[in-house]
Amino acid sequence: MESEDDDPVVQEIDVFLAKSLSEKLYLLQMEMEIAMNTESPNYCCSKGEQIALNVDGASNDDTSTYSTKLMDKQTFSSIQAESNTTRYAAALYRKGEIHLTPLHGILQMRPSFTYLDKADIKFKEREAANEGGDPSQDEAEDDVKQVNVRFSRPESEKAKQRRVQSYEFLQKKQAEENWVHLHYSGVKDSRSEHERQYLLCQNTSVADNMELTKSPRDYLSMLMPSNVEEEKKKPVAPSNVLSLAQLRTLSLGDQIKGLMKNVKVIPFANLMGLMAAGSESINVLRWLQQVAMLVQGNWVVKSDVVYPKGSLSPHSGVSADALCRGRDFVMWRFTKSRWVVWKEIASVTKLCQEEVKEFLDHMSIPRINKGWEFMLPYDEDFVKKHPDVVERQSMLWKGIESNLKKVFNISNEDLVSRKQDMSSAPPVVIPGDQLVNIAKAKATENQAQLERTLQKKKEQSKQTSSTVTVLADVHIKEEPVRDEEPLDTSACDIHTDERSRESVGHTPRGDGDLVTKELMD
Repeated sequence: MESEDDDPVVQEIDVFLAKSLSEKLYLLQMEMEIAMNTESPNYCCSKGEQIALNVDGASNDDTSTYSTKLMDKQTFSSIQAESNTTRYAAALYRKGEIHLTPLHGILQMRPSFTYLDKADIKFKEREAANEGGDPSQDEAEDDVKQVNVRFSRPESEKAKQRRVQSYEFLQKKQAEENWVHLHYSGVKDSRSEHERQYLLCQNTSVADNMELTKSPRDYLSMLMPSNVEEEKKKPVAPSNVLSLAQLRTLSLGDQIKGLMKNVKVIPFANLMGLMAAGSESINVLRWLQQVAMLVQGNWVVKSDVVYPKGSLSPHSGVSADALCRGRDFVMWRFTKSRWVVWKEIASVTKLCQEEVKEFLDHMSIPRINKGWEFMLPYDEDFVKKHPDVVERQSMLWKGIESNLKKVFNISNEDLVSRKQDMSSAPPVVIPGDQLVNIAKAKATENQAQLERTLQKKKEQSKQTSSTVTVLADVHIKEEPVRDEEPLDTSACDIHTDERSRESVGHTPRGDGDLVTKELMD
């Protein structure tokens, strides 16, 4: 690597920022030589006269485009060549100083052929006059005409704004704009020299004392930002991807708002990790509380940031106010419990399933047969470190709760949350032997009920044969679960009921002792 001595500083030049013409200075790009010379032998005078006649007709007044009856001038119209002019400035070097004036706009002058439209209009008017016939006959026929009077209804403020911003209105306004005759001053004219003085910084002492509040790297990136055209050629990032490089160029409040609008839910520690180095937590918290609310110790973006005022739902066209109320209800439910149920949200908010799912996707994760769980664990560290913020957020949630109660007409019983959230407990792994014991206990509890049911069926049945006996109330021996448990070899009692019609098992009369003997063996 070459040392710094090999690249010495040749000269230091002071740079000043002039703001006298910062809102008035435009850069015009146009041709240095216009291909319009009526005195040239290559210029066709007859063609120029024909064009002037087609445009202006036989009239000779101030509104004529070509007053000399000859196409001897050309019209140029301006278009915006660069939308972002913050990186461009006009520089003037004088007495060892460079004075920079920011450009307000860059315009490119291009030839305008509106005179061809005028020629077409004149041609159509002449054709209409020729096809109309004798005007005296038309006047005689149209003596009596019906007049329809229409009254326009009052125009709302939103309709007026849409009409003013429409392309038709802008085109009409542009057509009605009058031409302004300007006096051109040459480069060496005294008027031009006077205007050039505004390109110099008037007070250099103030500029010398200016302090740069940004780091050298940030200041360099502001002086040399990336080209917008080059960024457009790159693959477009997904809508949910936020560029940290672009984020660092914004103010602290805009940075936090952009991050929260993108992530929806984030712990405070992670948010501080995304902030620029040197950002104080007090300032971050002050701006954060303007765009987010505290839920489960984490920060969730406010509903009015996700759904700005005046916007509509893309699913059902519901207003932003209704969407904000529905999303606030979901956020409030998560302040009381880690779990919410879809049916509860839909029944209270009265919104379509797409909108309810969008609310839940912002801050929760679906669990099978349980509901929707808040996506982040409870942040105890933040709650312990910032009790004042937690208290302030708690008071805000009380106000939101009162508002939700009035809007959705919810009773006090509905607003009381569950005292114990069983779903929030961690999953428990039960060994196999415990599962067997649980099943045996349940079977023992159900045995008495099964015996009563069987006895009831026996009483309702009728006796069909005296030779048939029914084995009832059969007690099944339980096999040992472990090797050390002894096997129960006691005799089985078989109760018979001759009155029963159902034949679970039958033996001839008098052979019951044989069955008992076999079971004992």
